[in-house]
Amino acid sequence: MREIKAAQITAAVRQLCIEANRVLPQDLEACIRCAAEKETSSLGKAILSDLCGNMDAARELQIPVCQDTGMAVIFAEIGQEVHIQGNFEQAVNEGVRQGYVEGLLRCSVVADPIRRGNTGDNTPAVLHTRLVEGDKLTLMVAPKGFGSENMSRIKMFTPSASLDDIVGFVVETARIAGSNPCPPMVLGVGIGGDFEKCALLAKMALCRPVSEPNPDPFYAELEQRMLDEVNALGVGPQGFGGDTTALCVHIEPFPTHIAGLPVAVNVGCHVTRHKMITI
Repeated sequence: MREIKAAQITAAVRQLCIEANRVLPQDLEACIRCAAEKETSSLGKAILSDLCGNMDAARELQIPVCQDTGMAVIFAEIGQEVHIQGNFEQAVNEGVRQGYVEGLLRCSVVADPIRRGNTGDNTPAVLHTRLVEGDKLTLMVAPKGFGSENMSRIKMFTPSASLDDIVGFVVETARIAGSNPCPPMVLGVGIGGDFEKCALLAKMALCRPVSEPNPDPFYAELEQRMLDEVNALGVGPQGFGGDTTALCVHIEPFPTHIAGLPVAVNVGCHVTRHKMITI
């Protein structure tokens, strides 16, 4: 049994919160720069170039790449041979508190969904844990801004739904979103499970490297079809028109009930952030 102290978890989460908000994943940054080169709309190309300049400035000045530093979403994979000394959830939230307060990141979480009231330190985090084999702890911090989160949707299709229906729902979601999620978007699509599993699949899909299609050729082809049809909308960078409405579409499937076919779309902005560490 391997011991991991709560203080190690706090320190890791603190650093991940800061780094995730300052520097985009390399694959996502490369995708944006590639889109800037390929964009045929002069205005769209100029906007994408500005986004690249913004990424450069954030890295150089060590400031957030976006002013909405998001709600801290954390995925934790805990090895079955790990023993955590201390309270795991408290350690995670203390890491978020330190990261957002000491890292001078905007605190955007309210204590009650209706009565509101800012918590002042961006806690609590949205924490998802999973037990896995081994003696390691993997933490992924994925700050989620709500300009994009607010445009996400779920639909409980029945098994009679066709591929055209599913693709149409994803494309419709992007069309309704328009400029609100600061396109070009990253779209995470969950298919299967039940109501809450489907939404979680869509959120997890946003954390896959944009350079990696689904390993199943059927879903990889479906991802490309969705991406092509979303980009055909012409919403373009920041909603000003162009070829690049979305950078990628990722699908995460899961077995479901014989009577169901849930589909969720989690919309990510062009700064779909995530940073991971293994302890």
